[in-house]
Amino acid sequence: MKYYIVDAFTSEPFGGNPAGVVLLDSVFPADKLMQQVAAELRYSETAFVQRNGPAEFTVRYFTPAGEVDLCGHATIATFGVLCQKGILRDGDVCMNHTLAGDLEVKAGEQVMMQMAAPRVMDKDVDTGRLHRIMAGTTMPSWPDMPIEIVSTGLPDIMMPVATVDDLNAMQPDMEALSELSREMEVTGVHAFALSDDGYVAHVRNFGPLYGINEESATGTANAALTHYLYRRGLITAPATSRFLQGEAMGRPSVVATMLEDNGTIWVGGMSCILAEGEFLCIS
Repeated sequence: MKYYIVDAFTSEPFGGNPAGVVLLDSVFPADKLMQQVAAELRYSETAFVQRNGPAEFTVRYFTPAGEVDLCGHATIATFGVLCQKGILRDGDVCMNHTLAGDLEVKAGEQVMMQMAAPRVMDKDVDTGRLHRIMAGTTMPSWPDMPIEIVSTGLPDIMMPVATVDDLNAMQPDMEALSELSREMEVTGVHAFALSDDGYVAHVRNFGPLYGINEESATGTANAALTHYLYRRGLITAPATSRFLQGEAMGRPSVVATMLEDNGTIWVGGMSCILAEGEFLCIS
């Protein structure tokens, strides 16, 4: 198995969100082995890629703690590798089979991936409890913007915050957030503050339940945020948007989304291969 370490949602090494990408010669190995590889690489997600045809792939995603249905930044990393290594050509439209469904991906210098149809989950989140977990106290937020669970492949709690300073000051109680995420059956919390500095919003994403205290770029969650803002008239279709993430981690990432007239959302960004190698002890 050949592996790559890739920084996604950036064109510069040591920026964006790192992911592992493993290209398989044949069928998927045992789940236990893929879990061990993901734990060894230690990145928030590692993608395992099986080629089914000239432009058809099945991708499975593992965190250090378990398998997840979909991962945006690992998908950007995967198809960035396939394009940069000449397996795909710039402009190729591919089919990506995932546990979250069959999604189209447009390969190129900037990879764009189609997200699963947006869903708003019919669950109420205790605002006071969430604020105490995220900041230790009640936080001001934008008027008329409720906390809501939205999924475009993975469910996340959308949490509006009043200012970018308030956003960057958050220091969540990770143990309490894991418990809340388990109870609400979500991946984690996607907190955001609207801005007028060239980005629709500055964002932070927390998923300690899956061994990811904070991620520097999350495609699925920003797609969900795009739908959240669209429903409130803050984004109109068709539209392209940019979100800035990872500032608090020192790994700034730019996540692009594209909203079509029919409500379909695409997420994209650039990627940079940092390292590559082979697992020598795995047959």
